[in-house]
Amino acid sequence: MNRRYFLGSALSAGALLRSRASASPNDTVRVACVGVRGRGRSHMNAYNRMENVEIAAICDIDESVLNAQVASVEKAKGKRPAAFTDLRKLLEDKSIDAVSIATPNHHHTLQTIWACQAGKDVYVEKPCSHDMFEAKQIVAAAQKYNRIVQHGTQQRSSVGRVVVQRIHEGLIGDVYEARGLCFKRRDTIGRKPVEPVPAGVHYDLWLGPAPEHAFTQNRFHYNWHWFWDYGNGDLGNQGIHQVDMARWGLGVKYPTKVSAIGGHFMFDDDQETPNTLTATYEFDEGGVKKMMVFEVRHWITNHEAGLDEPRPGNTVGTIFYGSKGYIATSEEDESKYTSFIGREQTPGPADHVVGNNWANFIDVVRSRKQADLFAPIDEGAISTTLVHLANISYRLGRTLHFDSVSYSCKGDAEANHMFRREYRKPFVVPEKV
Repeated sequence: MNRRYFLGSALSAGALLRSRASASPNDTVRVACVGVRGRGRSHMNAYNRMENVEIAAICDIDESVLNAQVASVEKAKGKRPAAFTDLRKLLEDKSIDAVSIATPNHHHTLQTIWACQAGKDVYVEKPCSHDMFEAKQIVAAAQKYNRIVQHGTQQRSSVGRVVVQRIHEGLIGDVYEARGLCFKRRDTIGRKPVEPVPAGVHYDLWLGPAPEHAFTQNRFHYNWHWFWDYGNGDLGNQGIHQVDMARWGLGVKYPTKVSAIGGHFMFDDDQETPNTLTATYEFDEGGVKKMMVFEVRHWITNHEAGLDEPRPGNTVGTIFYGSKGYIATSEEDESKYTSFIGREQTPGPADHVVGNNWANFIDVVRSRKQADLFAPIDEGAISTTLVHLANISYRLGRTLHFDSVSYSCKGDAEANHMFRREYRKPFVVPEKV
């Protein structure tokens, strides 16, 4: 049952597996990578492997991280990129074509807007916004300045394209529900005291739009994900991939009803966001109701739908349920999907499908054909709003009734107030981009 499967004329194997960037040998794209400690290293590795793409500049607020990554590019490519701690200074360089952003969530929208205003194309990590207001503003900026903006939901450039095509072909019949799973064994972060800002860390730039707060290690590298001022919990960290995949496969946009419950179980530590969460979404488009469920589980767990078996550990993926069977796609196992058909759950088509979200971005930077972008920011922004609505529901402890026309929760002023945070000047996401 394991057989290679690609889309037909709309998307060839070549389009999935390689970049068209090499078609223009003299057209070097100069990229700046911003935020290069964790996920940013994946950005750098992707661009370093591409022909005619140069990492021309690197920006990070931690000078130790910045210097190490500048040296790594120089060693690999023989040319030293420019180094910056302040993105605003980098954006003054008119020779930079594109900016690739992998900073903490609370910076994504403002940094993307700055880059669009400076005439740069942008690859921005998920989730593209820290709140509901920003999800609208980032799309408005991309449209106003006519920039190519790719969202870091990479399944749209790989296995997701095949899975959605299979669903549209009717492999599992009428699809009525999708489930996103984020079962990751995450240990306690403990408690960390206030301490002096480490040497070489530009902490004011790191805080950016977030409220002033004394420095602690738990509010810095990676663990910032678990604080509302900077992150969106595992729903916005890993879960946005599965939320986006589920929404795409269901063929829906905004939910009409959102309800989330959960908590921070087992550990007594500094974490603010839930480590266990179940969010349920109801969609009603064209009179057809569909459901989506997303689950975060943080400790010991079973596998589901064969995802990531047989080894114990994480289960991260998306399952679609239809009238004829179900199909599951795994993120932990490098773009794998499986399907099971009929009452007997007979194994159906299954495969690994490889793609490259960064290569697709560079292709479109060259071609300027917005329609060829696999993970466009307008789609990423819709999926990101689902993350925010669930977190608001969890924090308020009640169901939200969302109206996409007014972009508000009906009859819930408290929920609507949480659509937008207070910004620490001068790091303000503008009303008019």
